Amino acid sequence: MEIQFAGEHLLPGKLGQFFIILSFGTALLSAISYYFATIKDTQDDSWKRIGRISAWLNSLAVVGIGSCLFYIIYNHFFEYHYAWAHSSRSLPVYYIISSFWEGQEGSFWLWMFWQGVLANILIWKAKSWESSVMTTVMFSQVFLASMLLGVDILGTRIGSSPFILLRNAVEGPVFSRPDYLSLIQDGNGLNPLLQNYWMVIHPPTLFLGFASMIVPFAYAVAGLWEKRYKEWPTAALPWSLFAVMILGTGIIMGSFWAYEALNFGGFWAWDPVENASIIPWLTLIAGVHVVLAYKHSGHSYFTATFLVLISFVLVLYASFLTRSGVLGETSVHSFTDLGMFWHLVIYIIAFAVLAIGILIVRWKELPITQKDEETYSREFWLFIGALILTVSCIQVIATTSIPVFNAAFGTKVAPPLDAIQHYNKWQTPFAVFVALISGFTQFLKYRNTDSRKFYASIAAILVASVVITAAFVYITRVYTNFMFIALTFAAIFSILCNARILADAMKGKWKLAGSSVAHIGFALLLVGALVAAATNKVISVNSSGVIPVAGFEKADKPGDNLMLYQNQPARMDGFIITYLSDTTIGPNTFYKINYKLLDEASGKIKEEFNLYPNAQQNPKMGLVASPDTKHYLTYDIYTHINAAPQLEKPSEAEGHDHEGHSDDEHYEKPATHEVSPGDTVRIRNGYILVKGINRSATIAKIPLEKGDAAVALQLEAVVNGRTYPAEPLFLIKGGNKFDFAKSLEEAGLKLRFPNIYPEKQKFELMVYQKPEPPKKWVVMKAIKFPYINLFWGGTIIMVIGFLLSIFRRSKESKTV
Repeated sequence: MEIQFAGEHLLPGKLGQFFIILSFGTALLSAISYYFATIKDTQDDSWKRIGRISAWLNSLAVVGIGSCLFYIIYNHFFEYHYAWAHSSRSLPVYYIISSFWEGQEGSFWLWMFWQGVLANILIWKAKSWESSVMTTVMFSQVFLASMLLGVDILGTRIGSSPFILLRNAVEGPVFSRPDYLSLIQDGNGLNPLLQNYWMVIHPPTLFLGFASMIVPFAYAVAGLWEKRYKEWPTAALPWSLFAVMILGTGIIMGSFWAYEALNFGGFWAWDPVENASIIPWLTLIAGVHVVLAYKHSGHSYFTATFLVLISFVLVLYASFLTRSGVLGETSVHSFTDLGMFWHLVIYIIAFAVLAIGILIVRWKELPITQKDEETYSREFWLFIGALILTVSCIQVIATTSIPVFNAAFGTKVAPPLDAIQHYNKWQTPFAVFVALISGFTQFLKYRNTDSRKFYASIAAILVASVVITAAFVYITRVYTNFMFIALTFAAIFSILCNARILADAMKGKWKLAGSSVAHIGFALLLVGALVAAATNKVISVNSSGVIPVAGFEKADKPGDNLMLYQNQPARMDGFIITYLSDTTIGPNTFYKINYKLLDEASGKIKEEFNLYPNAQQNPKMGLVASPDTKHYLTYDIYTHINAAPQLEKPSEAEGHDHEGHSDDEHYEKPATHEVSPGDTVRIRNGYILVKGINRSATIAKIPLEKGDAAVALQLEAVVNGRTYPAEPLFLIKGGNKFDFAKSLEEAGLKLRFPNIYPEKQKFELMVYQKPEPPKKWVVMKAIKFPYINLFWGGTIIMVIGFLLSIFRRSKESKTV
């Protein structure tokens, strides 16, 4: 007999699964229809109409999938595995949005959504390119939709559905109970590392970048397919610039996230998934420049086509690295394997075969010129720059793919021990050449340039670059490494060259502005990254080299961390820092660290501010810390917590007497004193003054009879400067002695008056004190990042340059 499970909300899941199947079917129908619209010359455009309608239905289906999934997560329907695995009741709405794409299924949906948006724009704007371009776009949409199917075909599971029920995804005896949902009060929650506002906007931007890479790929395929060899570069160029801008913005947003949320102390760690995302960005940048060279000179057609095509294939490879599980635990970004390894491989192979196949088929017809480029021509150096970027990418791919090679060939090649040092050693020379080329090519013309005019144009800039570089490396102290000096010179040279071109643009040659602004931004980004990475220094220097926390040396260098006790100031690199307090909000504890900057001459406080680094004691991941940063114009002070005491949950029985226990357990062993009025008793944080005796004391609900007596000892406890009155009672009733203690919870005291000694004229006073709570402490690390704003500012300027270029190239392609 089938179990009837109580409390399940099955309708949104069934509706969501229907939309998944609809999205797959409509994507497939649209791709087929657009294919026939391209190869068949029909008078009524019937195939194109079917393709359009199917694409529109696909967009509605994708929106339906997202709506159902968000409804499930938002309402905490933990009968669904996705909601249980990635969210919890304590998450605020903006983190519920983040949990939407924390899992593989949600991120695939995000990719599908953006690709659907772009498809609708193409239907509106692509004109004569619509059928051939949309064939490729919807073919990609078929693969993405298949990733969410979650159906078994001939014993093989195709995709992973976000609407699978928890009882079908996880085995356990609890699921044999009809009321199993009553035992599941909450979900697993969102990964603490992703609980940052950047993770609300970084993934959508990054996936828009991934999705937009299909468009230039589709235009290149369409151009070869329809033999419109010389037309597609013009049509694809605005889309290529858009993809480069958006993907670059998404990558930099990831750097912001790493800088503000992760505690490795930086903005780029050469993480395998970071590498996988930057590779297609660099290859498409190279492709854009070679496309420009072809448009103006007719040279490098094959190279331009190949780079545009390979860029999207590399996006698919990046997705494979992230989602196949091949990276294991080598990346904080990677997903676990959901059985999609071969599914992702097929996706890559399909588009790689499509790209290579159509190049082979059309090879003899490609407009490849046999004439060599002139050395003093812009197209020659654009080609050289693209070649350097390609070699740079090959180096990154080779090292990043070591886990893939090991899995494929059974080898045991170890990745570099110090990844940052390894990649920097290789990539810095490439960056030098690229920065130099981005500068002097602005003074070269297409086809040929008068060498004397060229050298005359750059001579003054070369001299100025040398002078400015000398001053800059001295101020920033990067003169200790030759490659650092070379990269600084190359970046400054690029900035000055492009500034000269920008000055000309302001005189009316506005079409030159986009590239020069983007190049200036890129050069600033390079020099900012160089200085911040090369000269950042730990300022929380611990001269003792010891942190008294068990196992701390395995987590970080004790000499780079300071142990701060609450309200005890410590000196640090010209600052006086004090751990003042902490506040727990949800799962996160925010630590208030006070900074006071001292004037060395006078010793007076020049500046004071508070930072609030936070940490979460996660049962699975241990202490997960997020830094806080003080931003200045020329540097940042970056602070994060590396260790903190484990937060203890109060016992349910705390503060209550129960069988086998008494209230005295919460106090130290009492001290007994014989006192008289006017005496003073010293205690840990103050004293107790015996004021006198109240001989007419009464006790509620205990009537006094003849021969009974009740006496109160009038006391005044002064603790930490605060005064607390108290009157413990002594009772003689029926010839028996009793006493009634007085508790002063806020002062941490309990006072008893258990006896009277008439012969001595003394009174017995028992003082109970609560043990001193352990001192609160944190272990803190602080890093100074000089000139980091050059990195962030360069990013913004580069994006502005891309926007100007997109606007210009869009106007050029309107007639296509």
